[in-house]
Parts: sequence; C-alpha cells; structure tokens
Amino acid sequence: MATKHEQILQYIDDLPVGEKISVRQIAKAMNVSEGTAYRAIKEAENKGYVSTIERVGTIRIERKKKENIEKLTFAEIVNIVDGQVLGGRTGLHKTLNKFVIGAMKLEAMMRYTEAGNLLIVGNRTQAHELALKAGAAVLITGGFDAEDPIKKLADQLELPVISTSYDTFTVATMINRAIYDQLIKKEIILVEDILTPLSETFFLNTSDTVGRWHELNQQTTHSRYPVVDHNMKVQGMVTSKDILGQDYETTIDKIMTKNPMNVSGKTSVASTAHMMVWEGIEVLPVADDSNRLEGIISRQDVLKALQMNQRQPQVGETIDDIVTNQIELMSGRPKGEEVYSCQVSPQMTNHLGTISYGVFTTIVSDAANRILRSYKKGDLVVENMTIYFLKPVQMESTLEIYPKVLEVGRKFGKVDVEVFNDGILVGKAMMMCQLIDRT
Repeated sequence: MATKHEQILQYIDDLPVGEKISVRQIAKAMNVSEGTAYRAIKEAENKGYVSTIERVGTIRIERKKKENIEKLTFAEIVNIVDGQVLGGRTGLHKTLNKFVIGAMKLEAMMRYTEAGNLLIVGNRTQAHELALKAGAAVLITGGFDAEDPIKKLADQLELPVISTSYDTFTVATMINRAIYDQLIKKEIILVEDILTPLSETFFLNTSDTVGRWHELNQQTTHSRYPVVDHNMKVQGMVTSKDILGQDYETTIDKIMTKNPMNVSGKTSVASTAHMMVWEGIEVLPVADDSNRLEGIISRQDVLKALQMNQRQPQVGETIDDIVTNQIELMSGRPKGEEVYSCQVSPQMTNHLGTISYGVFTTIVSDAANRILRSYKKGDLVVENMTIYFLKPVQMESTLEIYPKVLEVGRKFGKVDVEVFNDGILVGKAMMMCQLIDRT
C-alpha cells in the first residue's frame, strides 16, 4: 500500500496542468499536516511537475521529458529574469519554442513572432497586443508595466505577460545561458534515466526469511536484493554469500549487510560507475531523500549507459569540451611516446590571464586518458592526481604535453605527465586511473 507521502504526490500529479496549489489546500484535501504537505510539494518540485514562482505561487506544470529538457517553461523564465507576472498566469506551465528580440519595426517584429514564442520588448503596447494575438507570450524589459487591456487579453488567451527590471540584452543573455545549461545537462546521464524502477524491482523485507530469498532466487535467478522495512526504507543488501549455510527460517535482518551504500536518482552515472568500481559493488539500491527505495541499478546498466553516451552527438559544450578539442596529437612519434599540443585560448585562462588550475588538470587528465587507451580498451576513471608544480602560462601560448605510462595493469594505470612551453617545463603531474572493462 502506498504511504501517505506517495498518495499526496500522486494527488498533485493528477491535478490539471496550470492549476495553482498551496500547502494549506493540499493539507486540507489529503487530511495531513501542513508540514507533510509542504514536503510533498517540494519533492514534486524536484521531480519537475510543480514550479514555485515569487509573487505568483506554486503551480502544476507539464512534466518535461528528458529529450525536451532544453525547452524552458514560462514559469522558469519568470525565475530566471526575476520577473513579475502581469497577466496570463494560467499559461505559465507552457513551454517556449524560441525567443524573439523586439528591436525592430513592428511589421518586421511580427514576421518573426509565432505561437509558442516569447517576445522580448520594451513598453510598446501595440507589439504586446499583436504578439499575444499571434500566440506568443511577452516579456517586457526595463521594469515597465502593461496596460490593463493587455493584461485582460493575456488572461483570456492564457499567455503570460511578464515584466523584468533588466534590459533586453541582459534578459536575452540570461535566457540563452539557461537554455545552454539545459543542453549540457541533457548530455549527462543520471541514475534516474536508467534505473530498474520500483515496480520491476525484487526486494526483501527485514522480517522475511532465508526461505523467501530462495523463492526469489528461483523465480528471478538474481542473487542480490535490497532489504527494506515496512516504510520501504532501505535497511540492507543481501547476497548469495550472506545466505550460504543459513537456516531457511533465519530472518534476513540477521544476515544482511546493514546500511549499504546507495545512490539517488539525481546521481550521475559516471559517479556511480566510479563508486561501483572502487567498492567492488555489482548492484546498488536507488533511494530518495527519505531513504525510501526507488529501484536498483546494476554495474551492467552503468556500463551500457556509458557506452551509449559516447555514441550520442554532443549538444552543449562545457569548458572540458573546449579544452579537449584544443588538444592535438603531434605526428611522427612512436607508440607509447605520443606528444600532444594545446593552444591556450582566452576561455582557458583565469582573471590574471594565465592558464587556470582547472584547465591544467583537464589537459593532464585528457593526455593521460589518450595514451592509456592505446594500451587498453575500455573506460577510465581518474582515481587520484598529484600536480607537483604549475608555472604561469600566458594565453595564446602553445603547450607541448608529454604523457609517459609508468605502469599499466589489468585494472589500473599510472601515468606521469610533463607540460612544456617554448622548451621550458611549466607543469608536472602524476595520475592514477581505474580501468573499466566494457565486456
């Protein structure tokens, strides 16, 4: 049976998109305390089907699919630009396809403005009206208000009219940055994207017996199961090794591994892979903030996801992407003695105009990864890195990177990296990697 918390979440999920909700309303409808209602609303917000907007309140929004994560809702735009909603609140859950900057004549502006757009413009009442009639929302810059007929039209058409104190250029930059950040997030696979959900997860209760483990083992052929209490909170993990030689009537809580490592749905798959390799774990329970079981994730799931991610096209470019794209192999060197070059661009420098510490670690890590791949196929996880020294390197400098494999085994590799600029040693580091076999 679902817990009260889960019942409240389901109640919120079943509300129509665009409906305003409050702690008091939920508490009254579900006959729970306001504290319980507040926690459920916050979790619904984390799950992406509720949004809280200053001076507007909390509204039910459309749950966005992972593949459409780069599309922002008008509710998110309000938060991004510290805006105030002047009209059309019931349309805040809608997503925008693109934004149009109204820095042109009215006729030209309307040629670019379509349904699902957001027109960013100053206090031009006629532009506000035409945009709404075309099916677009309006963002008024400079802190200006909208006229009453515009507010009424926005309410009627369920298209938000938002006001912000920022200028047009700043607003466009802020929205563009938010979309760009979403594109980068889209590339990062999270545990929640690949886990085996609770509905398909086999688990044991602390009061179950070893006999029940044998039943599940015959039914599923699995040998590892999470163990939960009556509130579905994770209490342990039990494996075939724990069961060996135990009486069939022994309860699971007597033999399980207590307080096992677990991950949340928001943990990245790369981080989970590192944890599983380092700790030698085959299966991890996935739990929410209250430690309630949400599913499981296996090492096989993680490796498949990492391989799939390498075949996906890159959409958002992080600073790591910028750095690694600058690193090139210098020709004419024998295997095992590769030398790489890297041009230090302005984006790779700190406030003093010299190469940043973070960029240097990325260069070292990438060079070590590349040379280890020539020895061993598979995925690499950095275990530790020691930077002995780093001299200031100016922008526009060309670096020469000399990675040298000191030791490589079945599951680890050790690489020494020296970095030169104009023949002068400017950095030296040592890196240890765990090697994850894809088979």
